[in-house]
Amino acid sequence: MLAETICSAASAAGLGIAAVTAYRKRFLTATRIAAYSLVPVGLVLTGVVEWVAGIAFKPSVWLGFGVLGLSWLLFMTTRAVERRSGTTRAERKAARAAGRNEAVAPAASAPSLGAGGTAGPAAAAKPQAQPKPKKKQEAAAGGDDFSDIEAILKKHGI
Repeated sequence: MLAETICSAASAAGLGIAAVTAYRKRFLTATRIAAYSLVPVGLVLTGVVEWVAGIAFKPSVWLGFGVLGLSWLLFMTTRAVERRSGTTRAERKAARAAGRNEAVAPAASAPSLGAGGTAGPAAAAKPQAQPKPKKKQEAAAGGDDFSDIEAILKKHGI
């Protein structure tokens, strides 16, 4: 009975605010306020307020919410244990280290940027003369370049 009275008072106050807003020639806003203010009365007339009040004050309903919470907690606990089981801390640490030490191009025999033995501007200015490869060697060299690229793409998951 008290909930119905409170809902009716809230609706009456909302309709009053809507009337003042319409008096100020803001009809669209006044219509929205009136729509929102009629919701509590509609809930009272349909019986939803009485149903919610009946649920809120029954101990068996709160016990049901407790059981649902317990089941959710058990479910989440089993998922967490399932994710962590099967590997030890040492195995996880070894897997992380292996992932960090993996080379960009594992099949490459030399670094991509060239040999690190010569350094400085003189070495950079003087290009090394290389014999021109034959066509078969060019095809093989192109395949090697693609294997490096494939290795890079695999590392990044592409």
